[in-house]
Amino acid sequence: MDLSLFWVPVTLVAAAAQTGRNATQRRLTEKIGTVGATQVRFLYGFPFALIALAVLRLVTAETVPVPNGPFLLYVLGGATAQILATALMLSAMRERAFSVVTAYTKTEPVQVALFGLIILGDHLTPLVALAILIATLGVIGMSMKPGASLTSSGLRPVVAGVVSGAFFALAAIGFRGAILSLGEGSSLMRATTTLVWGLGAQTVILLVWLGLFDRKALFASFSAWKPSLGAGFLGALASQFWFLGFALTTAANVRTLALVEVLMAQAVSHRFLSQATTRREIMGMVLIVGGVALLLLGQS
Repeated sequence: MDLSLFWVPVTLVAAAAQTGRNATQRRLTEKIGTVGATQVRFLYGFPFALIALAVLRLVTAETVPVPNGPFLLYVLGGATAQILATALMLSAMRERAFSVVTAYTKTEPVQVALFGLIILGDHLTPLVALAILIATLGVIGMSMKPGASLTSSGLRPVVAGVVSGAFFALAAIGFRGAILSLGEGSSLMRATTTLVWGLGAQTVILLVWLGLFDRKALFASFSAWKPSLGAGFLGALASQFWFLGFALTTAANVRTLALVEVLMAQAVSHRFLSQATTRREIMGMVLIVGGVALLLLGQS
């Protein structure tokens, strides 16, 4: 059985789970604030990752890979980069520059490709590089409001968005590097092991940070544990499939195909809010679909 394209359905499941997690976190924001809602994906996702690893170990009888020095460095780098990316993005969005920040954050696939080449030696064909560029331009176009420009909100949101995208890219490369550095185990075992260590590191970092600087948000997340469990489960589920995707192919492939999440969110928004689709959004969707089609063509 040919599993060379198995990363495609894996990535689509991850994107769908992340769409659900984002919706859950948005509802939590109203109850426990932005910081509290952000950290539940780690704090409440970590137990589910541990359960997944235990079940996998029981079902497959595989030995859990032993962490090595490079693995720990990659995991810590990826975990820290993801936290910093989220903090930068939320900080910029508080300045009422949501569309601009989102547009520049979505340059992540391009930056993933560059960092993957530099750090991990993940090479791309010209066709795949073109696919990444086209799909990214489509997302940027969809993220902008009609009549707005990429610099209309000033330089600071632009810089914050690009740097946030860079940290998200570094997080993806860090986690893929960690998975690859484990010399033993199946793709699923190495991905799940990395997920446990990654979420564990992020949980410790955020618990210490919130305990020192934002106890109100920390206690609020504890009091809202029931809805937070849902966000944590969906977050862990999405991450499980992201990491499995990273184990099967380059992070650039995974994060480019993941742009279909924008189309999923768009479909949900128009279905439940009855919003009309603008010409700009249609053009963006065409570019995303075209870029994804080129990406898949480049794998054959």
